[in-house]
Amino acid sequence: MEYEAVIGLETHVQLKTKSKMWCGCANQYGAEPNTNVCPVCLGLPGVLPVPNDEALRLTVLTGFLLNCEIPRFAKFDRKSYFYPDMPKNYQITQYDKPSTANGFVEFEFNGSGSTDGRSRVRITRAHLEEDVGKSTHFERNSGLDFNRAGVPLMEIVSEPDITSADMAYEYLNALKEILVQGGVSDCDMEKGQVRCDVNVSVRPVGTKELGAKIEIKNMNSFSGVRRALDYEIPRQIEAVKRGEKLIQSTRRWDDVAGITEQMRTKEDAHDYRYFPDPDLMPSAPDEAWIASVKSRVVELPEARKQRLMREYQLPAGDAEVFKSNVELGNYFEGIAKQAKNPKAVANWVINNLQARIAEVSMFMMVEPGFNQTQMGFFGLDDLKFKPEAILELVNLVESKAISHSAAQQVFAEMFDTGKSPALIVQEKGLAQVSDTGAIEKFCDEAIAANPNPVADYKAGKLAALNSLKGQVMKLSKGKANPALVGEILERKLKS
Repeated sequence: MEYEAVIGLETHVQLKTKSKMWCGCANQYGAEPNTNVCPVCLGLPGVLPVPNDEALRLTVLTGFLLNCEIPRFAKFDRKSYFYPDMPKNYQITQYDKPSTANGFVEFEFNGSGSTDGRSRVRITRAHLEEDVGKSTHFERNSGLDFNRAGVPLMEIVSEPDITSADMAYEYLNALKEILVQGGVSDCDMEKGQVRCDVNVSVRPVGTKELGAKIEIKNMNSFSGVRRALDYEIPRQIEAVKRGEKLIQSTRRWDDVAGITEQMRTKEDAHDYRYFPDPDLMPSAPDEAWIASVKSRVVELPEARKQRLMREYQLPAGDAEVFKSNVELGNYFEGIAKQAKNPKAVANWVINNLQARIAEVSMFMMVEPGFNQTQMGFFGLDDLKFKPEAILELVNLVESKAISHSAAQQVFAEMFDTGKSPALIVQEKGLAQVSDTGAIEKFCDEAIAANPNPVADYKAGKLAALNSLKGQVMKLSKGKANPALVGEILERKLKS
């Protein structure tokens, strides 16, 4: 009997706010332990939480970005559980009335379950809650840092539409790209801003009933999710084939050993004793508030990629670069709207400009006294030339006023000095020679000085022509029009 996996993901994302969810403490990573705390986020008796309006807005904004419905009534609930890093012994979250519901994410994926290289995963809900503190375990004791306690945390729950480890990986990357470009979260996994719980079960192919749900808790990397599923799915299938009865449980992923290990049998919803939080009013946003949030919606990354391919006839690879790097994509579009050949503009922006910016940034990093907070400081805003200079350079090449090799020299000079391409061409004498008489003279000299390649070409070795072309370009100091050089050489050699 063949088995298939059924996977759903619960992705926890810290929101990009300046303060915490219920108090004015800073939402700041890297501060000294227990310095960004107050009676509210420490859960001391007598305190009252006050909702962070920006966190509510970012949650609803996420709903729009994920094609969700936005209910006009949502409420907060208390979810009771007892962990050392949860100071109140309950978490404020949303249970049966979340801020968003019933959406989907579309993304590129060529594996099982995809259609024409695309897949869709339904979103059950994206609800708002609070993060917990952080435990650090030492040899004989543990330390608790409550700086993270009360940080706005959004949980995005997918339907069990994912069928493989690779599909889960692509979904998570697509989701992250949407949230980052939407301004919802920085999604820095090294700072713990994104974590993931994986729910996976197996069942015979062709059946509809779900198997026992096994949860893999607190995954902190997307590649880890993929590796954990690559282990857990075969483990469950082999267990079922042996006649073992799987039970709903929670497991942890040991990345070093490459295995999952059981932690506990899974609690059900009633074990958490959910009830409406008596200290918080329900959320009932009006139309004006909803409209103000909707005005912050950006073009989705995948939609942007498809539009760039359609409007500018870009290949998928180029569009993918501009999809991932919005700033670079905007820079390209500002030029390409005026270009006869947008593909040529894309080549210069991706292959030359992007590479040169990266090179300068790396150079800055190794300079003495470099501050790590400056990493990536050099960017498009620091360029000495205006975007129109790229278009001017493209036009010079397209009109054959300069050769491609000369254009590389022009770009380097333009990047360093900010001078216009035309001025650089004039100052350095880089204009391409297209005068037939001058090129014929260079060709005659090359033929006379290189009898062996000439003899090889006449003997049928056509590749020998390239050697002669090189000699002509050398004689012309790289200025001769290569196309004319080839035509004239062939005519002279055949005659």
